[in-house]
Amino acid sequence: MSEAQDAPLCIKEGVVSLSVDTPDGAIEISRVPDADHRLTDEWAHTSRPAPPALLQPLVPVAGVVPLGELELIEALSAPDIVVADGRKRDQYAKYTIPGAVNLPFTDTDQAMEHLGCRRGAEGWDCRDAARVALFCNGVWCGQSPTAIRNMVEAGFPAERILYYRNGLQGWLLQGLSVWTPGKTESFYL
Repeated sequence: MSEAQDAPLCIKEGVVSLSVDTPDGAIEISRVPDADHRLTDEWAHTSRPAPPALLQPLVPVAGVVPLGELELIEALSAPDIVVADGRKRDQYAKYTIPGAVNLPFTDTDQAMEHLGCRRGAEGWDCRDAARVALFCNGVWCGQSPTAIRNMVEAGFPAERILYYRNGLQGWLLQGLSVWTPGKTESFYL
C-alpha cells in the first residue's frame, strides 16, 4: 500500500473526526473510509421533476450568509449557532446531519420560538434570537429557502441566518456521517 492509502481520511487538515452535542449525547462526525464508497441511489439523482425541485439561489434572501461543509462543521460546534434541518419531520427522523435540530419549513412559528423570538402585539421580536444555520436536501430542494423567506418575512433578521445550500446531498457527497435522532451513533449511507 502506498503512503497515501495508509493516511487517514480527514475532514480538514489534521482533523479525522469531531464530536458534536445532540440531545442523545455526543455524536462523532467523520468521513467514510472506504475508497470505493458511492452515494446510494436516493442521493445519486441529479434531476428531479419541478415543481418544487428547482435549483436554489446561493443566497435566498439578501443578508443571508452561505456556508460550505467546513463552515457548517464549525457552526455545529459554535455555542451561539443553532444548526437546523428544515426538512419535514419524517425526513429528519430517518437521518440528518449530526447535531441538527428539526425546524420544519412548514412551521415558521416553531422556528421563531425555538430561536428565541417572542411574539408581541406588533409581531415577532427577534432582537435576542440565536443565529441559525439552515439546510435541507440539496441545491434542488426548496424547503430551507422557503423557511428562510418565511422567517425573514415574519421579522427574523436575515443577517442571523446561515444557509448550507448543498444540504444532505452535498454532505453525503463528501462522505460525511449522518445520525438518526434518538440514536447514540453516527453512520454512513
